[in-house]
Amino acid sequence: MTVNRKKRPVKTLSQGRPPTIQKSKSISRKATRGLINTIHQLEKKKAQAVAKGDKATAATADAEIAALGGIQKYQQASLQGQRNDRGGDSSRVLMEWLRPKFHASGLTANGSIRMLEVGALSTTNECSKSGFFDMQRIDLNSQGEGILQQDFMKRPLPTNNTETFDIISLSLVLNFVPDAQGRGDMLLRTLDFLNSHTTPSHDALPCLFLVLPAPCVTNSRYTDETLLEVIMKSLGYTKTHSKITQKLVYYLWRRTSAPPAEIPDFKKVELRSGSTRNNFSIVLRGSTD
Repeated sequence: MTVNRKKRPVKTLSQGRPPTIQKSKSISRKATRGLINTIHQLEKKKAQAVAKGDKATAATADAEIAALGGIQKYQQASLQGQRNDRGGDSSRVLMEWLRPKFHASGLTANGSIRMLEVGALSTTNECSKSGFFDMQRIDLNSQGEGILQQDFMKRPLPTNNTETFDIISLSLVLNFVPDAQGRGDMLLRTLDFLNSHTTPSHDALPCLFLVLPAPCVTNSRYTDETLLEVIMKSLGYTKTHSKITQKLVYYLWRRTSAPPAEIPDFKKVELRSGSTRNNFSIVLRGSTD
């Protein structure tokens, strides 16, 4: 079903990702955690400044991010965090959820399931090694062969079903979009690339794998799990799996229906007060906006 929504300029991921500089060597567990947290805080500061039109503060945040090593240093830290001795990559959780369903349906590891991994850092994660998927990997700053350097928000729209996917992975990607409206636009855009035909025999497809820093839903003024589920339901998604750890939240959303012709508005509304809360939010401007 085609959603009749008003066309508007699409914001790109590059507006919310830090600048790049030359790679450096491996860093320790403590440094990894500190670097990722610091860059997230600076990204938040930058996004707030951009929203206010404060170019000086935004430029200062950019400079601080660059001084820390930019996106390549951040990606290096993320890759270090994906090592097995540090908990492994997020796709391990996805495979824990999907593998039993695939086996139950008799699906073999024949690479028949099309998967788009946005923000890909590695070609050797659990999904890539499983053999189940025909992988397409994209990232703003490709770290090697097998990962296309591309902005998801600029990726050409599919012209037919052969260019859509059974699974889209947004692992620690949505939180890097610089503003709430852009996050809503990204979730809406997944519908353009995700296969609209459900597959009862697999009991999981088509689906969206979403990973966020846990505080985005556990400690935000404007977002909690209940609201996130309502937003996703409005897009035709149903939550089939979830997992919350101290650091991350993992979700698997199955596309179970087409979104309504008129998607409702979801505005930035305070749900929880407190000085220690963060400002992560998702805004959807409905098709009547």
